[in-house]
Amino acid sequence: MSSGNSISVRAADTGDRDGIAELLATAFGGRLGAEEREYRQRLFPVERSLVVADAGQVVGHTVDITMTVTVPGDRTVRACGVSAVAVAPTHRRRGLLRALYTAQHARTEADGLPLTIFTASEGTIYGRFGYDPAVTDTTVSIDRRRVEFRPTTPDPGGVVMATLESAAGHIRAVYERWQQRTSAAQERPEAKWALVFDDPEGRRSGVSSVFVLTHPDGYALYQRRRDAHESVVTVSEIRAVTPSAHAALWRVLLGLDLVDRVEATLAEDDPLPYLFTDPRTVRVTQRGDALWARVMDVPAALVARGYEGELDTVVDVHDPFRAAGGRFALRVRDGVADCSPTTRPADLSFDIAVLGALYFGGHRARALAAAHRIDVVDPAALRAFDAAFATARAPELGWFF
Repeated sequence: MSSGNSISVRAADTGDRDGIAELLATAFGGRLGAEEREYRQRLFPVERSLVVADAGQVVGHTVDITMTVTVPGDRTVRACGVSAVAVAPTHRRRGLLRALYTAQHARTEADGLPLTIFTASEGTIYGRFGYDPAVTDTTVSIDRRRVEFRPTTPDPGGVVMATLESAAGHIRAVYERWQQRTSAAQERPEAKWALVFDDPEGRRSGVSSVFVLTHPDGYALYQRRRDAHESVVTVSEIRAVTPSAHAALWRVLLGLDLVDRVEATLAEDDPLPYLFTDPRTVRVTQRGDALWARVMDVPAALVARGYEGELDTVVDVHDPFRAAGGRFALRVRDGVADCSPTTRPADLSFDIAVLGALYFGGHRARALAAAHRIDVVDPAALRAFDAAFATARAPELGWFF
């Protein structure tokens, strides 16, 4: 596919691997070791890459794989997972990204996938392509020495020490249980599991190898490091499918000897602060987007997820990048949606990026309306729309890509 600026986007082949690796190293500020590059190539085969080349040098890149992701209502959707989007610093403002994304999204449409998702390194680029942050998470730091559990916090026990090798089957099983009930969490492919269980030394960046705690309904993976004045535990992954497992795992993590501080990334509604007599013990150090989404096919995407309330409305969806917009009648009964094009007058009007923000239940329609991102003809329609798209639990990213 070519643009008016003679930018040519083509499918990559094995001869492009080194060029892609060098472009990504330049764009993201670090070179992967040979071992980690191999994992990356297994997860995102070069045959799924699109590149722009100039005089034989790769100067633009994107890659995708098809993912299975959980959506509200404990359902799953096949989605296009985009990764490693990069343009060389020598080729800025020449239309390379638009050309790459035009080709990327044309392929997604041809594949019949209703949704595109990715984890973004920058927040100002992708809105013009119809994307919006869909999942938010919070990074916290806990002074272990100040932790005091409430008297009402249970101490259920059941946690044991394990190794990645001995606990591999249990970790897989718990992750699957957790993923099936967590909106926005993806199934984990074998290449990603291999990276988890092999724990390559090149990925450690000064921290220890992975330690493992298991519970019948959960697990935690963590690493240790020594800063200048303190010993720190970083929880790289904690999955609990019951409140008892959540409390039990955190009791052990916050009871580790010779540890000053524990760091973790939590879902927006994680109950951890409520376990302590002083909620300030859980100090937020960062809050940001974990996953971005774009709806590629409005009726297919909206029918695929479940809903919390009844709804009968018409929405006018504007698509600034592709041709997925239009006016749609959306009707929900017993959590099941029917959606089709209509000529009826619209009750609500918005950019397609708004659907990306709402899709997994991570944001509220009423907040977007208050920010003037939803034009409201009928306030009652907004209230019903807001209630229908709400979810009982915050969405959470399954694994970073």
